[in-house]
Amino acid sequence: MRLALEQAGAAYMDVARQKKGMPAMLASLDTEQFPQAAFAPPVLRHGELLIGQTANILLYLGPRHGLAPRALAGRLWANQLQLTIADIVNEAHDTHHPISTNLYYEDQKKEAKARARDFAAARIPKYLGYFEGILSQNGGRGGFAVGSRLSYVDLSLFQLVEGLRYAFPKAMARLEADYPRLLALCEHVAALPNIARYLSSKRRIPFNEDGIFRRYPELEK
Repeated sequence: MRLALEQAGAAYMDVARQKKGMPAMLASLDTEQFPQAAFAPPVLRHGELLIGQTANILLYLGPRHGLAPRALAGRLWANQLQLTIADIVNEAHDTHHPISTNLYYEDQKKEAKARARDFAAARIPKYLGYFEGILSQNGGRGGFAVGSRLSYVDLSLFQLVEGLRYAFPKAMARLEADYPRLLALCEHVAALPNIARYLSSKRRIPFNEDGIFRRYPELEK
């Protein structure tokens, strides 16, 4: 979501990073009409609209900022790809919380090791192979995932690959050469002027062990 706003040059406030940001962010999940309107962050508030879920937010932002196809079929295709990205992101999360999000990682290490082995050996190649195929099918159209210009799907693929590189550096070092189109797309996204400025700024939140993509070296042993 941040990548889309940054690429668009849109003015936005990252509420959780402001002073007393966490209470303000939690308060932003509600509306007067619908208390507890959003289950959890992220949410986007724009005027009277309160939009939850990353894919849903990008479905809204994409057409407004030239980051999605104009035709309905193209917008639905972009949303479908974004939802597939959400699937692998959820699986990445479950490598360190395979039993329950209510338990600490330390309480489920044994199960996390088994889940992480399967994820690195089978699931990462399955998903990245799928996205490589999508880029191949769309070949000759600028190297993008959807249509002939940059979309929010491309930005999300970049974020996915960066997250996997952080969480599973050994697996990604072993696998990356199999996905040249995907890597080329990621390099292209990283070099976009607005994105490059964002990545080198303090607005960019580094990957860490409180997020979805977490680096636990013992999960790659």
